[in-house]
Amino acid sequence: MTSGCPRTSTAEVSYPVEVDYAYDQVDPFLFATAAGRGGGLDRWAPLLPPLAAPGLGEGGTPLIEIEAGVFVKDESRNPTWSHKDRLNRCTVSAAVTTGAPGVVVASSGNHGASAAAYAARAGLRCVVVAGPELPPAVDSFLHAYGAVVLPVPWEARWPLTRKIVERTGLHPVSNLTTTHTGHAFGPEGYKTIAYEIHQDLGAPAAVFVPTAYGELLFGVWKGFTELRSLGLIDRLPRMYACQPTAAAPLAEAVRRGVPAAHVTVGHTEAYSIVSPVSGYRGVVAVEDSGGQVLELSDAQLEAAHGELARAGLWTELSSAAGLAGLRTVPDLDGPVVCISTSSGFKNRSVGSQSTKTVSPEWDDVRSRLHAAGIRD
Repeated sequence: MTSGCPRTSTAEVSYPVEVDYAYDQVDPFLFATAAGRGGGLDRWAPLLPPLAAPGLGEGGTPLIEIEAGVFVKDESRNPTWSHKDRLNRCTVSAAVTTGAPGVVVASSGNHGASAAAYAARAGLRCVVVAGPELPPAVDSFLHAYGAVVLPVPWEARWPLTRKIVERTGLHPVSNLTTTHTGHAFGPEGYKTIAYEIHQDLGAPAAVFVPTAYGELLFGVWKGFTELRSLGLIDRLPRMYACQPTAAAPLAEAVRRGVPAAHVTVGHTEAYSIVSPVSGYRGVVAVEDSGGQVLELSDAQLEAAHGELARAGLWTELSSAAGLAGLRTVPDLDGPVVCISTSSGFKNRSVGSQSTKTVSPEWDDVRSRLHAAGIRD
């Protein structure tokens, strides 16, 4: 059901299909033994859709304490350097299960690169419907996996994706609807982030999530609610959705009290979390957790990006939104986790910097060192 729930959706809002499980048959001991089950999401198989596509060792990313009580979940350690690998292990598995000849995805960044990798691993074709300003690093990533790349105007991406699905039978691993529903299996991969945070830290007071459509936000929230229903934690974190001010449809939806909203997108360098439309899953995660949507300027994102770099973490600018959001919320009681979604190699500016050659003569070297504040 990649077009949303046929019973509850309306012409204005498409509601996502929710995946449910026989939780009374899940042995909570799973969480005590999962660490020894090998790489990939297979360790969590009893609480995931059928994993028919082979994995690439996704998940198991580190939780790094950058200051007392502040942890960064570094999703750049996944196979294609982003959180999207958790989603695509599950969604490409749906394509395999249904016998589709391949997958199609509307993406100009992490989602496309990840879908291409998992499709290649499963022996499937992949078509990526990208925006007109595809970052060169992402373009190279996609072609390395043999994907068919179709850069088109932004407004044409979803209509073209729907047409490709209808004409070719490719399985959509991204959104098909007017408001965002996404793939039903997508958040199921993301919820394993909550499982891993629980193993390393327990239940934090809050989780700060870079947010576009809200699928990652919802998936992490769902993971924590499952842990509580299984009796493994006794509190739930507040979920903070961190969006650029230039593209904050979830903030608009929450302000207006509606399930989804459309906004006009302004300029921001945080291209991975740009969206003109939100989806109902994000509203659920924020409101049910008692959380908040935080709107952030590019200056705030850049400041957090630099702070992460000084801590040894080179992230995509969009990935710094979690830490940027945390810096706007004072006095949280207990440890907090910022999700860092992707590697700095995905930034648009990658490859644009060129350091001027220096003579090895000591006077020239010393001059360069002095300019950097290093004295002899």
